[in-house]
Amino acid sequence: MKKITYIFSLLVLFVFGSCKKFLEVQPQQQVDQQQAIINAGTAATAVNGLFNLLGANGYYGSNFPALSYLSAGDIQWSGSQGDPNEITKHLTSATNGYVQSAWTAIYRTIAQANYIIDKVPGVADPLLTTAVKNQYLGEAYFVRALAYFDLARGWGGVQLILKPTYASTDNAGIPRSSLNDTYAQVLKDLNTAETLVPTGVNRNRITLRTVQALKARFYLYQKNWALAEQFATAVIGDNANYSLVTPYSAFFANNAVTTNESVLELAYTTSNTNGHSNWWLPPALGGRREWSPNDALVALLNNPAVGGNRNALIAQTAPPGNLWYGKLYYRNPLGTDPAYVIRISELYLIRSEARAYQGNLVGANSAQSDLNAVRTRAGVGATTATTLPEFLTALENERQVEFPFEADRWFNLVRTDRAQTVLALPDKHLYLFPIPYNETLVDPQLAGNNRNPGY
Repeated sequence: MKKITYIFSLLVLFVFGSCKKFLEVQPQQQVDQQQAIINAGTAATAVNGLFNLLGANGYYGSNFPALSYLSAGDIQWSGSQGDPNEITKHLTSATNGYVQSAWTAIYRTIAQANYIIDKVPGVADPLLTTAVKNQYLGEAYFVRALAYFDLARGWGGVQLILKPTYASTDNAGIPRSSLNDTYAQVLKDLNTAETLVPTGVNRNRITLRTVQALKARFYLYQKNWALAEQFATAVIGDNANYSLVTPYSAFFANNAVTTNESVLELAYTTSNTNGHSNWWLPPALGGRREWSPNDALVALLNNPAVGGNRNALIAQTAPPGNLWYGKLYYRNPLGTDPAYVIRISELYLIRSEARAYQGNLVGANSAQSDLNAVRTRAGVGATTATTLPEFLTALENERQVEFPFEADRWFNLVRTDRAQTVLALPDKHLYLFPIPYNETLVDPQLAGNNRNPGY
């Protein structure tokens, strides 16, 4: 992975994990990058390992979403670990364990994708059919696109590692790319994935609709409103397979999995768990409650005119504690909750914003109708927005209560250049996370003036 050797990366995780238990990485069923992909079985194992890395605690299993929702102003630190406290106060340092863990996990995921892209085409096994080969390659290209998309929105332009690392000298000396070039690589990988993945429905793996959904998000970030609308419509229009489930809690309550709400959710088991519930649930329910919804968010979710039935996201402990906590991640055994990467409600809000910017504000098939679809599912009244500024405010507010415990609000506020105003940030350099200190020590391309400004 990158130019840092695999052994060094494991050492970093060990050092951080030994003193900060929240950085522990779960055992992963993955093929080591030095083990050959030689047949259909080892190829399948490698791809399973890729999804385990995508869902690892450093990535979507906990720490990467946590960087977003801890930064977004609605979640308060309520535990003992210092690193989340830094993030909630926008005092994140280059030595922050969450930053290091997320960065490392994302590049490990990229390394596995690179390995699959490099090796699968050369495998000669009649059991590894062309269709299955294409599926595996398409999934690797998609996951790499998602990983670079997340690096771009979190850290800006980054080093583009596009080949496997077999020795410490491989991929050495690669400079940071610009943000535009990083996003260009994302699009290139998505375009490739789109031609390879199957067209069926699989909410835990990558299909055509998954690619189209991430393209809609990508084009929203690029302010390409027409294409954002086009790709959002492609997914929403498949309403036999993707729809807003009712009530809001139906996509996660009562141990629900892979409902029509999910475009991509990551599955976990007792042997491959994630860390979300541990950090959200109170000790009485087996967690640590390191963070929790603050009073302002609790008020919004409990307001029938704002949160509606989305108040199912929170609960309160019994007296005398009366502590509010998030309950999106709650399952028993702990850590077996899905991680939600893309939900259909996001596609409605993407399309609403894209239509608003194109002047299609009210009426049927408009920004208004898309926003109202999400609001109606939540049990709240129709929007009163009629102008573009009103719609942009309404969409910002809707995302706040629709995705408060997912990797959305912070990145959305940064994308719209609203984070400084909404969160009273002293400087916009805080829009990006710092390059981890350990990376700057071992890689001259990330040191000195190559660091993100202000850190």
